[in-house]
Amino acid sequence: MKPTPSASPDPAPAERAGQPPSDQLPIHGLLSYRLSRVANAMSRSAALRYRREFDVSLGEWRTIALLGADAPLTLNKLARLAALDKAQMSRVVAKLSERGLVLRELGAGRTTQLTLTRKGAALYRGLIGAANERDQAFLVCLTEQERQVLDSALDKLGTLARALERAEER
Repeated sequence: MKPTPSASPDPAPAERAGQPPSDQLPIHGLLSYRLSRVANAMSRSAALRYRREFDVSLGEWRTIALLGADAPLTLNKLARLAALDKAQMSRVVAKLSERGLVLRELGAGRTTQLTLTRKGAALYRGLIGAANERDQAFLVCLTEQERQVLDSALDKLGTLARALERAEER
């Protein structure tokens, strides 16, 4: 007995091997993947430097930097700005508080306002200086026009990413 023909033709050999169709990019060609890889490499090198020079983790650095720029902040607001969940941020703040770098004070209602202590502010000045040095080291490989295009592209991509995130949450 002859086998009955399938409703759809046999996929191309590349598709059978797990390759995307020829009109689609593989993961390493996707913009989000490429941006993530660059951001992760930048973050890993920053984490190594900040740990070595200032004895802080990347999460601690971001917390100190955000409080140095915008204090006072609530834990929820700080977690949103740092792109961490509230539990992670709570652990980071607890460590920084134990080290005498972050001060917790009661705010309006039941909120806790977070600020840097004097020691935390001194650490912030060192960290933000190092971060600005790193920023310049990355930007040096770009022309002024490329920097402007990158800034504009990142603004547009960020706006669209936030809009898509809101749409997905519905």
